[in-house]
Amino acid sequence: MKYLYSLLFIILLVSISCNRTKKTQETAEISDTLKLNEDRIVNAISETLSPKAKKSVAEWKEYQHVDELLLKYYNISNLEALDYAEELSGLVQAMKDTIRVNELKGPSLKARFNVLYSETLRLADMATIPSISTEEVKQEVARIIEVYDAINSKINTIYEVEEFQKSLEIDTETPVNLIKESSNLRYRSENLKETIRKKKERKLVSSKKS
Repeated sequence: MKYLYSLLFIILLVSISCNRTKKTQETAEISDTLKLNEDRIVNAISETLSPKAKKSVAEWKEYQHVDELLLKYYNISNLEALDYAEELSGLVQAMKDTIRVNELKGPSLKARFNVLYSETLRLADMATIPSISTEEVKQEVARIIEVYDAINSKINTIYEVEEFQKSLEIDTETPVNLIKESSNLRYRSENLKETIRKKKERKLVSSKKS
């Protein structure tokens, strides 16, 4: 009987020990997950190109290369952000130096491209500083994303304004023609009235002479 109690006691101890080990492992896994999430830089996509704007830049390969790489920066680790920094700055330089869409060659958009290039250069410089902090990298990535969203927003606005102007031209075409026709009719009517008046005056003068 004593052996039975001893055996049960040992089984109980082993069971408790296994449960504690399992809980410790689960806690460690949760801790590792939290550390991994803290290391990632996550930014929401706030501005995407409209269908017409997207079509206009479809053949602009330099823009497409920048867009493809920057999509990674919306959810990226600090280490990856620094590793890709030099490549990103090179792609942005190529994009700003080869604007292939005439509608996008305005000074305001060029200024935004230059700002984006400056921010990517700053991130590339950070990659060479061993003491750079995670928070500094996070803030710089957020600035880059903000400027890029502003570029896409400006591109959308350019094409929205273009569409609006075209709609105004279509809407005013008929009224303008009607105004022209009305002016012509008014001119003819006035001429006719003047002709009739002169005829009456001539008749009146003739009747007085007779």
